[in-house]
Amino acid sequence: MRLRALLETDALGLRLLGGEDELDRSVRGVMTTDLRDPSRYLSGGELVLTGLAWRRDATESEPFVRILVGAGVAGLAAGEAELGDIPGDLVEACARHRLPLFAVHETVAFATITEHVVRQVSGQRAGDLAAVVDRHRRLMTSGPAGGGPEVVLDLLGSDLDLRAWVLSPTGRQIAGAGDAPLAGAVGAALAGHHLAATRTGHRAPHRATVAGTTYSLFPIRNTGRGALPASRDVRESVLSDWLLAVEADASDWPPARLDLLQGVTQLIAVERDRRDAARTVRRRLAQEVLELVQTGSPPAEIAARLRVAAPVLLPGLGTAPHWQVVVARVEWGGAEGSATTGGPDDSVAGAPAGGSGPAVAGGAMAQALLEEILVDPAVTGPGSADRIAVAHTGAEAVALVPLPAPAASTAAPDSTDASPAGAETTLHADVLLAAVREPLSAGLADDGRLTLGVSAAVHSPEGLRGALEEARHARRVAAARPGRVCAAGHHELASHVLLLPFVPDDVRRAFTARLLDPLRDYDRRHRAELIPTLEAFLDCDGSWTRCASRLHLHVNTLRYRVGRIEQLTGRDLSRLEDKLDFFLALRMS
Repeated sequence: MRLRALLETDALGLRLLGGEDELDRSVRGVMTTDLRDPSRYLSGGELVLTGLAWRRDATESEPFVRILVGAGVAGLAAGEAELGDIPGDLVEACARHRLPLFAVHETVAFATITEHVVRQVSGQRAGDLAAVVDRHRRLMTSGPAGGGPEVVLDLLGSDLDLRAWVLSPTGRQIAGAGDAPLAGAVGAALAGHHLAATRTGHRAPHRATVAGTTYSLFPIRNTGRGALPASRDVRESVLSDWLLAVEADASDWPPARLDLLQGVTQLIAVERDRRDAARTVRRRLAQEVLELVQTGSPPAEIAARLRVAAPVLLPGLGTAPHWQVVVARVEWGGAEGSATTGGPDDSVAGAPAGGSGPAVAGGAMAQALLEEILVDPAVTGPGSADRIAVAHTGAEAVALVPLPAPAASTAAPDSTDASPAGAETTLHADVLLAAVREPLSAGLADDGRLTLGVSAAVHSPEGLRGALEEARHARRVAAARPGRVCAAGHHELASHVLLLPFVPDDVRRAFTARLLDPLRDYDRRHRAELIPTLEAFLDCDGSWTRCASRLHLHVNTLRYRVGRIEQLTGRDLSRLEDKLDFFLALRMS
């Protein structure tokens, strides 16, 4: 369609402010943005819609327009709802660069313009494919009458015989067509394929085959007000973008059909922006509580804020809930793939693989990722995210997770300890990452790390500060472990597990070599099993009969092996300190 056709549609309420000679330009798509530099999301020919939230002063109009012209957009439409009349500096910048500029009346929603443009473009290119976007208004309608992304996916199935699903970056199903949910393992595998292809720079749609079925994966860019800052570094958004998985091989599709699917992702991106906006209140509550806790505010003040937060996060709750704190951090390393670690105030240094580059901000990214991780992977749609409040400070994200108080709790009202009666409702570090480790590892590739720490549950304002520090300590324990995605829980802070990760590598190697190398050499030369025997003996608390039974040995054979261990190492396994040394050496090896 032509830009001129937009002016001839009264329902759009557009007013031309400049560029009358350029109205015969073709419009191939539409994008809504409030980013100062949206170039990474533009491919040329778009009508760009903006609410002008990016403009802080008159000097910013010229660079913004120059970026749009460089990307080859067809025109710019600015909304009057935020600032009233369109600023003169923007009008002048568009005139200088011969970019057509429209004013959008405050009563006209950008969704109306998006619907019209996508419908017209798709109709001209693909005929019956226009039905997919013809009912876009239902996508944008809230309440029982609305269908959300499911409506568009149903139309893809009924009109084009395409089965499709909207997936989160961890593979959790957000929307699907009809009664055909995608298996969790398949969704995780598809998300992993998508993230890996994105990190390696492959152009979408990405093709993936899982369990003998071929899928095409289209990114759904988050470009609304809740989007992360624009950056040409793909790591800024790779862990937060949704994707559209279509059960088909798009490699042989005509351009018209590919363009239509791109239009569908734009429609879903609008819904993504709306859902993200709903998190604003929860994020603000979490930020306020976090600031009060970190500044040592009186418990009464924190309790008052929690009373405000509880009804928002747990509607209908009659009593104050228990709370858990979860801390997450996303860090990027250099070409060697080593990510930085440290405390909450450390700076996050990062560079694209293969060279140095600017730092990649991790706080906002960790916030979006933690919101996703805390959603029950078995629950589709946005509902289970309504209990999640995540703030970010510096390079880390902090989640305040409410847990309904157990019906029969014997804890004192002012106790700061977790109640045993509520243990079954608490979050566990390993469980949180079980369903997301595979896809996130693909997105982190060889230069990123995600570390996460979980506190015990508390049910008083006095306990929150300790819970925050506990979660931060647990995250540091996780950061000292190998692997791209690691987590640690509060229960690990009361054992040797807390101390071992912080032993210097050279001390660790020397200690384990002194005790275990003689046994390894003996096992290698004689095909013996002294190391497995030592592990079993310690695991059985030095019980000869239980250890012999576990190893299917005669007790005399076991005594011979233990004697050989003592002879080779000069240690005595009847002494507690020698047992402890062997135990630590095995754990550190």
